[in-house]
Amino acid sequence: MRKWVLSGILASEETYLSHLEALLIPMKPLKAAATTSQPMLTIQQIETIFFKVPELHEIHKDFYDALLPRVQDWSHQQCVGDLFQKLNLKVKSTKDSHSPSSTALLYKPVDRVMRSTLVLHDLLKHTHSSHPDYPLLQDALRISQNFLSSINEEITPRRQSMTVKKGENRQLLRDRFMVELVEGSRKLRHVFLFTDLLLCTKLKKQAAGKGQQYDCKWYIPLADLTFQTIEDCESTPIPLVQDEEIDAMKIKISQIKNEIQREKRTTKGPKAIERLRKKLSEQESLLLLMSPNMAFRVANRNGKGFTFLISSDYERAEWREIVREQQKKCDFSLTSLELQMLTNSCVKLQTVHTIPMSVNKEDDESSGLYGFLNVIVHSASGLKQSLNLYCSLEVDSFGYFVNKAKTRVYRDSTEPNWNEEFEIELEGSQTLRLLCYEKCGNKAKQGKEDGEITDKIMAKGQIKLDPQTLQNKDWQRSVITMNGIEVKLSMKFASREFSLKRMPSRKQSGVFGVKISVVTKRERSKVPLIVRQCVEEIERRGMEEVGIYRVSGVATDIQALKAAFDSNNRDVSVMMREMDVNAIAGTLKLYFRELPEPLFTDDLYPNFAGGIALSDSVAKESCMLNLLLSLPEPNLVTFLFLLDHLKRVAENESINKMSLHNLATVFGPTLLRPSEKDSKISHSSQPISMNDSWSLEVMAQVQVLLYFLQLESIPTPDSKRQSLLFSTEV
Repeated sequence: MRKWVLSGILASEETYLSHLEALLIPMKPLKAAATTSQPMLTIQQIETIFFKVPELHEIHKDFYDALLPRVQDWSHQQCVGDLFQKLNLKVKSTKDSHSPSSTALLYKPVDRVMRSTLVLHDLLKHTHSSHPDYPLLQDALRISQNFLSSINEEITPRRQSMTVKKGENRQLLRDRFMVELVEGSRKLRHVFLFTDLLLCTKLKKQAAGKGQQYDCKWYIPLADLTFQTIEDCESTPIPLVQDEEIDAMKIKISQIKNEIQREKRTTKGPKAIERLRKKLSEQESLLLLMSPNMAFRVANRNGKGFTFLISSDYERAEWREIVREQQKKCDFSLTSLELQMLTNSCVKLQTVHTIPMSVNKEDDESSGLYGFLNVIVHSASGLKQSLNLYCSLEVDSFGYFVNKAKTRVYRDSTEPNWNEEFEIELEGSQTLRLLCYEKCGNKAKQGKEDGEITDKIMAKGQIKLDPQTLQNKDWQRSVITMNGIEVKLSMKFASREFSLKRMPSRKQSGVFGVKISVVTKRERSKVPLIVRQCVEEIERRGMEEVGIYRVSGVATDIQALKAAFDSNNRDVSVMMREMDVNAIAGTLKLYFRELPEPLFTDDLYPNFAGGIALSDSVAKESCMLNLLLSLPEPNLVTFLFLLDHLKRVAENESINKMSLHNLATVFGPTLLRPSEKDSKISHSSQPISMNDSWSLEVMAQVQVLLYFLQLESIPTPDSKRQSLLFSTEV
């Protein structure tokens, strides 16, 4: 009988609180504007709630007679609570001078909950945990505490947890802004991972001056959560955004940043800057929404799947690890009222308040590093068994992470010793991430999560790229410790202004740093030997290499090939066959980068930059082709030879993931960047940072090369084409 009575009390208390919650939510400052996303209570709903909450019976008649007629005249600045205060209603016994005001009466329901909470505390204190009433009392206390927490959200500091069944705390483990794929469309979500459930929410659109509010889109108890595999999910194709669109967003972002900097130097005032910041926020939000393409799929116990898109294998591994660890110890219970209160409390629980964009950074915050980071991956220690191990390096760019390089596989060792150096281009980067993978030779060992066959991640870690530390031009040694495994690194940074200078070679007998006309004349050829040999080797075995020309080759191998070509070593072809194909691609890029004058020449570079900006397509084609045919003969023939090769590489895009746009991004600045003396780039007083005008110039260089890559053919005059392309000297 006692248990039955307690169950009845618990059910009554929960029903009571749900009615009270329904009234209190709209009594917060929610305007009566038609555009609000929170529906206002109707007159009938308010009346019903007043009847169901006993403490409000006393003021019901006054409320009904005096307050409700005014509802028709609500302004955009009023809410239910405001009208109570204005009217200063009294209870029915107006003759009693000690009668409480209507404002005081509104606190009576909350007082009841507070008194109930204190009583429940005392009951629990004197009830043994083995008693059958104990869990019922716990549930009643939990509901009361969570209710009191939810109505105090406006005045309490950020909360860390909510009470759940059995008196435990529902702790927030992490929250992130993520992109969810919903029926083929990308949606920005705020995802909260608690100790017992994964909650996916959407930030509501609010009128100016209102606080944040979240809508629950879905949730999965961790006990029921699974990571979908290729076998048990109907794999929805990921809608890929064209590289050109992503690049256009980056160009707009750089242009708006430039405008903001210009406005700061003028006296037009903060309104103009605020408008630009709003534009910047829209573009950066769009970029972060469109850029991720790596699937992260979860499902509930019924097999219903949900797909997130992320940009980094590191981040995907983090989510899996923390969920699996929590699944070992989680218990779950959630009523519909608790779900509503939990979603409402996310405003106070959240740790990530803004999307990681530059517009959300303070003016004195670092905008990241622009330039080239040389990284040597030395060795790893701490492995408990011999593995086939390799490392992958990621850096952030425009708010998301990109894979930049990977070491060779070091086989059957507990202490792999790579000693491989990579040159990684940084674009506003602040963090370097390292992942250690076990190369799985057989399919039985390979992971198949998220519809992809992957090698196993053994360890992962990251290191902040500190501008002050990296200002020093010496090598900086670091150790990344992760899961008992230590990986030793060395890093050295060079700003773009320093690293991209075209330096003529003092030794004119070599090929690097020597004018292309000098090399071709000496070799009696139309195309330099180094270009032909590198292209031939890449076409022989590198056309299906994922990320060819984008993934960095080992710097020591590249330097060895450079020395061999410079000394005219006859064994260079043998060396190339034994080296990783990415090192050969890196050697070819280095050759063009170190030309004392760009392939497109200093004189013609401004004209190419102007021609690509023309809006009339006919005028643009005429201008660009005439400029191209104005190049010196060795430059033109070498460019056409390289152009044909890059088009053949792009034909294998489905395998090597290198589109025409990707190739233009890699080679555009290399082939067009003018010599230092002709560069129009303004040099910052802080060499560690980069003016956004540089970024705009790089984008223009990419667009010039992309234009020629996208032309089906270069309509050169027959006589000249015959002379250029079919010469036996080539």
